[in-house]
Amino acid sequence: MSNAIRYFKALSDETRLRLTYVLERYELSVNELVSILEMGQSRVSRHLKILTEAGLLSSRRDGLWVFYSSVKEGEGAAFLKAAMPFLDEDAEMRADVEMAARIIEDRALKTRQFFNTIAEHWDTLSREVLGGFDLAGAVCDTMPEGCDTSVDLGCGTGIVLERMRGRARQIIGVDGSPRMLELSRRRLAGVEGEPEGVSLRIGELSHLPLRDCEADFASINMVLHHLSNPENALAEIRRVLRSGGLLVVADFDRHTQERMRLDYGDLWLGFDEATMSRLLHAASFEVELGR
Repeated sequence: MSNAIRYFKALSDETRLRLTYVLERYELSVNELVSILEMGQSRVSRHLKILTEAGLLSSRRDGLWVFYSSVKEGEGAAFLKAAMPFLDEDAEMRADVEMAARIIEDRALKTRQFFNTIAEHWDTLSREVLGGFDLAGAVCDTMPEGCDTSVDLGCGTGIVLERMRGRARQIIGVDGSPRMLELSRRRLAGVEGEPEGVSLRIGELSHLPLRDCEADFASINMVLHHLSNPENALAEIRRVLRSGGLLVVADFDRHTQERMRLDYGDLWLGFDEATMSRLLHAASFEVELGR
């Protein structure tokens, strides 16, 4: 059977068209898709299996959760790119996408609420997770000499920013939690007002409050596993780094500790080296892996 016939057969069902249309735009879990389509899990899973076997969807298992998205390369991706625009005027398809967008926003909102709630205890929680490893020191040891502007993204309570001080003319901290930024300000200033040589900015990592090529050095530490779409954050970081700038990424290796979702608000159970390399290459970074 030709691939075209297989693709047409897989899409010859309204539910599978709806699934493919929304998964062309978002990566979603089975439970999230059940909520969007308002159908039973077994029915949704059956349609997902058909689309996956046809080569139109890919799945990613993360602990007990399974996420689906449309394929992004090859003949299947080319077929979907040609076919999906024919559904753009369908009101039901647009409603599915709008609901998916609300689900993604709800993920981000829950993450912000989580960090606002635990901000006062974050330093203690970080020590419990990292043990005796000096993450801030390891990050700062990689900073090039004579840095003009260094950025810590998802800066939390400012532990890394504090160590960056004196190593760059200006340091910038970005976080989505107002409470975290307030604790950063206290750590770095000790008094009310903006610390000298430091800019603390509230913002989402998918839409960074920085100009193009504003930073010489950037770090993002123990943050990517909290994001629905880490690839979007990495693309934004690439935008704000000057040509030849350096990014340091520190995050969990792949693990199976499901309790981390509840205890620390994790969305990903770490990243293996292949996944991290793929994400970084997709954002046009040259990759050097380390431990």
